[in-house]
Amino acid sequence: MLKHKSPRQKGKFSFTRFFQKFKPGDSVAVVRELSIPLGYSKRIQGRTGKVLEKRGTAYYVEIKDLHKPKRYLIKPIHLKRIEDMPIHTQSTTVGGRK
Repeated sequence: MLKHKSPRQKGKFSFTRFFQKFKPGDSVAVVRELSIPLGYSKRIQGRTGKVLEKRGTAYYVEIKDLHKPKRYLIKPIHLKRIEDMPIHTQSTTVGGRK
């Protein structure tokens, strides 16, 4: 986890990440942008959750914390979209036989 930016990158952020759009049900990960305050503890860095709705410029994200869902209001610059991986079911082979 990064604690600070390099001197040339301090104060700079990506406009693409600042203006990104999400739909309800999108899977996202919390990735702190160090030049803008997050407003929550560092514990949610790297956690994943689902977007519930948009409130103003921020998004309500539901993140599970020890099996208990919690809701956070997070600006889009701190979020990164995650592609849902399809679950592949394959038959297991034991000893080279099915």
